[in-house]
Amino acid sequence: MRLGRNLAAWLAVLFVAPRTPSRTPGFKALMLAHRNQALVALGVIVAAMILVDPLAPQVKAMPRWVINLFEDITDFGRSGWILIPIAGVVVWIAALMRPGLDHVSRAVLAAVVVRLGFVFVAVGLPGLVATIVKRWIGRVRPSELGPFAYQPLSWRAEWASLPSGHTVTAFAALVAIGAVWPALRPVLWIYALLIALSRVIVSAHFPSDVIAGAAFGAFGAVLVREWFASRRLGFSAAPDGTVRARPGPSLPRVLRALATATER
Repeated sequence: MRLGRNLAAWLAVLFVAPRTPSRTPGFKALMLAHRNQALVALGVIVAAMILVDPLAPQVKAMPRWVINLFEDITDFGRSGWILIPIAGVVVWIAALMRPGLDHVSRAVLAAVVVRLGFVFVAVGLPGLVATIVKRWIGRVRPSELGPFAYQPLSWRAEWASLPSGHTVTAFAALVAIGAVWPALRPVLWIYALLIALSRVIVSAHFPSDVIAGAAFGAFGAVLVREWFASRRLGFSAAPDGTVRARPGPSLPRVLRALATATER
């Protein structure tokens, strides 16, 4: 019962009205601010479709050991590798939070939940939307049909190539985790680029699919960050609208809070 109440209360916080005054630019302003970048991304995607995608079948000529290696790497682009552990930790903390827990420990654990919740939503939501969009578009995966075959509104996996879902997850994770823990960005860049490359090498996607996936995932995570910042959940906005992560508890403080919460 306590677990359910805690989870419901945390979820409800995401849907409260933005705090006033909110300095975040909002969805429309973000779209206008990134209009040029979106046009550039669209141009790159179209150019890749025309110039690079027809060459995609040539990756099959790569040494088998290279393809096998990237078949192992590409599995780590599944969102479950990120979402399931985060969900498990959040549920665990929700079970630990009890009325008798001291104020400091509750504040520390709440701060952890906010940050983990942000990463969960920022990775999971763009991935979910991309799963629907790619089936609306209905682009064929690399095959003998070539890169310009489409069956819009097809819900078959072989007609769900654009954008790459694995790449959406990887670049959403790059932006989301990097926003909370900036020191991890170099590793996250390597991870995201490897996942994107792997989707082409294993012949699951055309190059333009992974470019579209990267843009979709990154911008989706930015939108979720703005949502959290407008409610001052883990992020705050400067007077110029720049969003920054709010200072979080150190690892020793988190471990102490968990130790306190597990005491009976």
